[in-house]
This record gives sequence, C-alpha cells and structure tokens, in this order.
Amino acid sequence: MTDHDSDVLVSADWVEDHLEEFQSDDPDYRIVEVNSPESPEEGDFPSRYEEGHAPGAIGLQWDEDLSDQEQRDILRKDDFEEVVGEHGISEDSTVVFYGDGWIPNWFALFAYWEFKYYGHDDARVLDGGKDYWVNEEYPLTDEAPDFPSHEYTARGPFESIRAYKDDVDQAREAGIPMVDVRSPEEFSGEIIAPEGLQETAQRGGHIPGASNVPVKTNLRDDGRFKDPDELEELYADAGIDGDESVVTYCRVGERSAIAWFTLHELLGYEDVHNYDGSWTEWGNLIRAPIEKGE
Repeated sequence: MTDHDSDVLVSADWVEDHLEEFQSDDPDYRIVEVNSPESPEEGDFPSRYEEGHAPGAIGLQWDEDLSDQEQRDILRKDDFEEVVGEHGISEDSTVVFYGDGWIPNWFALFAYWEFKYYGHDDARVLDGGKDYWVNEEYPLTDEAPDFPSHEYTARGPFESIRAYKDDVDQAREAGIPMVDVRSPEEFSGEIIAPEGLQETAQRGGHIPGASNVPVKTNLRDDGRFKDPDELEELYADAGIDGDESVVTYCRVGERSAIAWFTLHELLGYEDVHNYDGSWTEWGNLIRAPIEKGE
C-alpha cells in the first residue's frame, strides 16, 4: 500500500481497488474530497470537485462545510454530526480524505484531524491527494453521489489532540517543542501570509521558542509522504523525537494538521497537539510575545 506501516495512509491503487464500495449506498466505505476557495496566485491547482473527482467522492468545502464562520472555529459538535450524517457517513464508515491545493491534501488533512477530534474511528488519507490522483490518471467523474443520510453520533470531542492559547502559554513556560510549519518567510516575519492569501494577523513573526519545519518538507516531489526514516530525521533535526509533548501551528491550523498527522499518525508520537488558532490568533493578541528572524 505505502511505505508506512499504518492503516491511516492509503495508496491510490488501494482507493481504485475500492471504488465500487465508495459508490455504494452502503455506508461501509466513503471517500471525501475537501477543498477550499483560497489559493495562492502562484501555482497550479488540480481540477476542482465539479470538474472531476474520484468516483463516489463526496465534495466538501473546508470553510463552508467544516467551519463555523461566525465563531472562526471548527464546527460545533451538533453541526458536525448533522453535516457528516446528511452526506451518508455513519460512525462505522471507513472514510478516506483527499484534496487539492498547492500543498497536497492541504485541507483534507485538517478534515481528517477534525474527524479524529470528534472521535471518528476509521479515518484515512489518500497519499498524494488529488494532484497525485489526477497526474497518475486514475478514474475521474463529474457525477456527484446522492447517498442516504444517517443519524451520526460523535464520540468526541477528544481534546488531547488539540491545543488552545493557554496550552501554548504553558508549552512556552515548560520549554515544550513547538513546530511552526509555515514558510521561512512567514516564520521570520518577512510576510504574514502566503502570496494570494488573506492576511489574518496584524503582526508577522513566530511564537518564541518555535522551530520552523515548513510543511512541504514532509512530502516528496509527487506529494506523497516521505519515508518514515526521513520524517524521523526531519523532526529530530528540530529537536523532536517523540519523547515529550509537541505543539504544531501555522496560519489557521490547516497546514499544521499535516505536521500533526506526520508526528501523531505516521510516526506514532503520542502527545501531539494541533494549535488550530495558530498565527491568526497569536498574531492578533495584544501583548503576546513574538520573535522575528530565523
């Protein structure tokens, strides 16, 4: 399947072998394409959902379907249950996520993290995302599925995989490693957001004590995850070996969900927390300390 000894990362071949199940009204298998209207001006995105997607794929927008725009937060539990259930997903479904973006699976991995936060048991990710699926000429369709809805009851939330502002304060005081996965230019304060994306913070820089591990360094050139040994070395160079707590963050919590997935799900580091408030929260806080430069 993949170079990872893990059930959470599946290959494009594995997905293709299960396309019949993904298109069935039986909810045992569901595949979800997660996209966002945000995109940098530079870089090509694969085709959007309406222009072609894996057969049987449910189309979700990160901001419209999986976020609470008024609260600037993930969905409340009851809203999450409603959205998931009305798209034909049950608590027992094997759900595979994939998505587009100049970072493969950009918002798909945030959706995966949100599903795990609310306690969905069998969630997986298509290695390489939509870009890989399209480039390798796997099947596409423009037909959207219409699955029977289900009454979905979430087991979570499970706060152990999430970090809040107070947790970051405690991490700073305790010297707990923090991983800033944004670009070096964002980390240094040279820019506040990637080109073409909204500047959601008023200040540039990074949280004092954080290490910079740009999210793309987790991935191969074709968008698939690097081998476990390479990933272990990548994070060991940043002082992270899985023996203590780790906090990941970015701009709005989606890129950092990729690092959380690498550390927690692929490498098996137990105490990893995604600070989804990220720089949008920290960079706007009055009197919150920041650092600039490398």
